[in-house]
Amino acid sequence: MMHALRMTRHVSKYLAVAGLCVVALLVLAVSPLMANAQRLPETRTEIELTFAPLVKEVSPSVVNVYTQKTVKTGVTPMEMLLYGRAAPQSRVQNSLGSGVIVRNDGVIVTNNHVVEGADSFRVVLSDRREYPAELVLNDERTDLAVLKIDTGGDKLPVLPYADTREAQVGDLVMAIGNPFGVGQTVTSGIISATARTDVGISDYSFFIQTDAAVNPGNSGGALVNMKGQLVGVNTAIFSRGGGSNGIGFAIPSEMVKRVVDAAMNEGTFVRPWLGLAAQSVSFDMAKAQGLARPIGVMVTEVYDGGPADKANLRRGDLVTAIDGREVYDEKGLKFLAAIRNPGETAQLNVLRGGRNQVIGVKVEPPPGATEADIVLLEGQDVFNGARVVELSPRLAEENGLDPFQKGSGIYVYSVARRSVARNYFRPGDVIRSVNGKQTKTVKDLETVLRDSDRSWDIELDRNGRTIRGTVRL
Repeated sequence: MMHALRMTRHVSKYLAVAGLCVVALLVLAVSPLMANAQRLPETRTEIELTFAPLVKEVSPSVVNVYTQKTVKTGVTPMEMLLYGRAAPQSRVQNSLGSGVIVRNDGVIVTNNHVVEGADSFRVVLSDRREYPAELVLNDERTDLAVLKIDTGGDKLPVLPYADTREAQVGDLVMAIGNPFGVGQTVTSGIISATARTDVGISDYSFFIQTDAAVNPGNSGGALVNMKGQLVGVNTAIFSRGGGSNGIGFAIPSEMVKRVVDAAMNEGTFVRPWLGLAAQSVSFDMAKAQGLARPIGVMVTEVYDGGPADKANLRRGDLVTAIDGREVYDEKGLKFLAAIRNPGETAQLNVLRGGRNQVIGVKVEPPPGATEADIVLLEGQDVFNGARVVELSPRLAEENGLDPFQKGSGIYVYSVARRSVARNYFRPGDVIRSVNGKQTKTVKDLETVLRDSDRSWDIELDRNGRTIRGTVRL
């Protein structure tokens, strides 16, 4: 019995050794494939590893951004009676956010909603040094803003930009910011999703989603990968109570870099476009195209003379990827085009007639009138006090309108208070015709108004609804 047991142990020992040899051979065979692969911790020492060295390296590049805004407050009738104060009072409104140093000479990126409407800005570094800051550029549609501080020649620590094409769901990340004003705070999590375009934050949505705790005050802070690189700028959360529910969104570093470069070089951020409109591909559409799954966008319109037209893109083309990155809706397509500099060529993967091809499209700024072409109308007519401009693709893109409304009306940019126009028009209205005559240009509108006699039949579009009426003064 004991002999048999020893034999069993010997056999088991040999089998174990043989098994180890087989495992070793398998490891050697696949080691070239696993050389760069990520793996789970296997030992207690690895499990006890800490983020501390990485935090120490990257946290000095994240700052606190303090803003001040002077707000006029009204005076109640009782206050006027008791104190005789007829003039409006004012108070200073303070707000707090975070920012990321992206250039060592003091260039800082944050969210537009952190600085919007503020009169003054102050930046506090992680070592408590404080600097007044200048607003270089802010862009509402990307929700990014660029600040500049004078460091007196001191070089500041910066976060290098990550290439988010390499980012994968499950990658470890850290969120660094100043939640609720408690001081610089680091939280960790993973990338929960990439290329989120359907969260309703902006029409240039292409967010990185994370479950790292992000709270009010984290806005403008950094989402950092394990290489110490800036994956994105934290901008929004989904929350019912105002705190973190594990669903946060960051603007990818490619867009951050694009806005920063524009701020420091051109001084303004111009979004290049492809000159096409598109719709998402449904399951039935994908099946009809011979695709195994819904992917890409179907081109529905091509702007005459625009980049897509010049590249010979057509209605009905199915764009599956841009620069090697898959797209699933028009927002993703617009984002991937917008991170290109004007004049650069984007490579579009296009399915046409069952054949796949790659078409280079040179992205360009949208053509047409800009805010510099706005005209203030001051005649003795119903439009007195309205600031108007001819509707163009560029103006439409800047204001979230349909850029394909070429030459189709006059855009009401703003309306002065206590003006005649204030009673009839709102910013965003598009004037289609006056007294039966189309108003494609400001000159058309001025001519009609000059020839009118105190009565105007007006057709306009407001929030997608056509309104017609007659105004008499």
